[in-house]
Amino acid sequence: MSSTSNQATVAPQQFTHRIEQALQTGTCNRIILANPKSETDPPLRQILARTIQIKGQTYLSLVYRYTNRDITKNFLPDEAIAHLMAQCGEQGFRNAHLFLANGQEIQLAYSKKGKATLRIGQGVAAANTSSEHNRSKQRWLEQDRPFLRELGVTDAQGNVVPAMSRKWKQINKFLEVFATALDSSPLKNADPLNIVDFGAGKGYLTFAVHDWLNQTRGIHAQVTGVELRPDMVALCNGVIQRLGLQNMHYQQGDLRTYQPTSLNVVIALHACDTATDHAIYLGVKAGADIIMCSPCCHQEIRPQLLSPHPMGPVLNHGIHLGQQAEMLTDSLRALMLEAYGYHTRVFEFISLEHTNKNKMILAVKHTQATDASLTLKHIKDIKQFYGIQTQCLETLLKQI
Repeated sequence: MSSTSNQATVAPQQFTHRIEQALQTGTCNRIILANPKSETDPPLRQILARTIQIKGQTYLSLVYRYTNRDITKNFLPDEAIAHLMAQCGEQGFRNAHLFLANGQEIQLAYSKKGKATLRIGQGVAAANTSSEHNRSKQRWLEQDRPFLRELGVTDAQGNVVPAMSRKWKQINKFLEVFATALDSSPLKNADPLNIVDFGAGKGYLTFAVHDWLNQTRGIHAQVTGVELRPDMVALCNGVIQRLGLQNMHYQQGDLRTYQPTSLNVVIALHACDTATDHAIYLGVKAGADIIMCSPCCHQEIRPQLLSPHPMGPVLNHGIHLGQQAEMLTDSLRALMLEAYGYHTRVFEFISLEHTNKNKMILAVKHTQATDASLTLKHIKDIKQFYGIQTQCLETLLKQI
């Protein structure tokens, strides 16, 4: 970085102007205040600021990161800038960093004697000339998030545990998919949100969604993990209690008997066989705007499949019959979601090198009514061709 100013009053003014300019042009990536000079009780380690949209209005969401908890407050831009600058200086944070969308970093630094210096240069991300490399390194969560340590993804220093590197990549990929779905859905500017994760397990993704929405996005999101195993429920509720997390809880339950009232988002990853159908059905019934499923096992229609000409020789091989049953099951699920007013995609969620359960069905509700007649005909024709008599999701949706 090259020094541009050493005057105590000029440097903060220039830094303030740079923030205002970045917000006006939409190029502000994030702002971080770090290296606190004075100790507070409890210790405040960092302030992180990001732009968010609430009901069409731009806000700065400020996350105050203490040793064992975070507090989030949302401010209008002018108020947020004034608040951030008041936290900098001789008795506050010695370093303030403004990261721009083009990779440039602007830093306001205070010496031990209180002298302010403005430095402008390229951040770590911009130093890499390969844009593909940059994309692969994008992270949707900071590694020092307390829940990651509690769940064993990171160690006490905030480093990813080597054995959990695949899980860390899966968490970030999931948040990327979820963020894209949220921004393309009717929920784009919604606040609050009600989210249920069925078969939530140890809660890696459940906690990640709660953290990203509440802390990074600044949305008041109620997140519920529903899990059959009592030991997992107890473990995750213990983490929630220790971290003092608000708007999150785990409960023991079976999605086959779960009765939600109103939901915005349904998540069901690796729900076995027809459990995926029950999760989709609950989402449609509850009026969810986003349904995210990663199916596991496809046993229901395999024994029903005929081998119509000329498919007989192909489906004589068990592995091919299993792959055909998987493709047909998830295709029918996607078509049924389309018939009930969702834009649906089926795609590879994460590379096979990280998990063999890598398919995702992502459904986002259309904002306008759609004609389902052609889609229903496709479903009928596919079932007739392969001799499929029953499919769980179709049976459940007839109850609505």
